[in-house]
Amino acid sequence: MSGRPVKHSVTLKGHRTSVSLEDEFWNEFRDLADEMDMPINALVAQIDEARGMEMGLASAIRLFVLRALKDRLPNGE
Repeated sequence: MSGRPVKHSVTLKGHRTSVSLEDEFWNEFRDLADEMDMPINALVAQIDEARGMEMGLASAIRLFVLRALKDRLPNGE
């Protein structure tokens, strides 16, 4: 696995785009989509809709993954 971001293709609002994420974040993101029984593009669209214009999509996905993993910890530590 690389510590550098890698481009991953997704479809957003009917258009192909890419997000650059480290392998660890991308793998966790895919696992979360599977656990939620959601296609990855649908989850990307949900995150895109919720993020503000001041935040990039890749950053919003990283924060989504981080929050989801923290929620699994006792007391959300």
